[in-house]
Amino acid sequence: MGYGSYSYDAHESLTRERAHVPRQALFRQDRCHPLMEPHGVRFRESRDSDGHPNSLGIVFALDVTGSMGHIPELLARQRLPAFMKALLEAGVADPQVCFMAVGDAHSDRAPLQVGQFESSERQMDQWLTSLYLEGGGGTEGMESYELAMYFAAAHTDLDCWRKRGHRGYFFMTGDERPYGYVSRRQVTDLIGDTLEQDVPIRHVLGELQRGYEPFFLIPDLARRRKCERDWRELLGDRVICLEDATDTVDVAAGLVALCEGAIPDLDALAGHLQRGGLGRERLGAVIRALTPFAATLGRDGTPHPRLEDEPLPEHDSPSGLQRLTENPHR
Repeated sequence: MGYGSYSYDAHESLTRERAHVPRQALFRQDRCHPLMEPHGVRFRESRDSDGHPNSLGIVFALDVTGSMGHIPELLARQRLPAFMKALLEAGVADPQVCFMAVGDAHSDRAPLQVGQFESSERQMDQWLTSLYLEGGGGTEGMESYELAMYFAAAHTDLDCWRKRGHRGYFFMTGDERPYGYVSRRQVTDLIGDTLEQDVPIRHVLGELQRGYEPFFLIPDLARRRKCERDWRELLGDRVICLEDATDTVDVAAGLVALCEGAIPDLDALAGHLQRGGLGRERLGAVIRALTPFAATLGRDGTPHPRLEDEPLPEHDSPSGLQRLTENPHR
């Protein structure tokens, strides 16, 4: 999938028109939509086309349990157009987005829902608003995030990876810990695959990382205490702690832009987001969330060590970015 053209203006108009629509009128599913059932799906495909010759597959795996269902609503009402605009303006020409939904396989009716990769605003929106926001969740401080990771690793096919050896992006939102393994029984029941045994989550993550750059986004600082340590043991600095769920799309777009080299560093990203209209408070929060991972790429704006006779780069004077990253929550 992934055909059709994208219009930011049309997308922005679509979200603006529903700003005050009741949640139950926006997300009308009372069970998993039949087209989002993962059972029997061979592949969800992100494909090149004449209109999108350099497709880039991007998965948003959204926790839709009781404490996290506001993020899909936030995307549908306000923020998804901003994500696409930020990517396109940063030079990521052909993003294709697939939405998944994650719950708990021990207690929920629909612990895994899977859409298609899409390029156009209407098709993207159709899958997003077809999510069943079950609002359930587990009772042990865990959710079945590993099932979404397994599905993406085993049942998606990206031309960016197949043709160009270029990884896509896998963003998962959540505020709980993952289970330590993928259950063979759950995989059979929910997806239809036959596994010889349960699969440790580290093995699933290794398979996912073959074709994706994975990130786990924790929605705010209060909830990081519940799950951050477990996720950092798996993903290290790819665990991104937000200060507010509102920043989800700006952080995700920034991660793509930095990894792709479309934006050279956080200084440039801050300028890019500011020109796009992001206010100072939110801009500072986004840059603070991104700084630990950007440092692993050498793109956090920190000057590199230099030889004594090497001239000082012009941008090594104190910058506005340094002020933005002073965390008011410390």
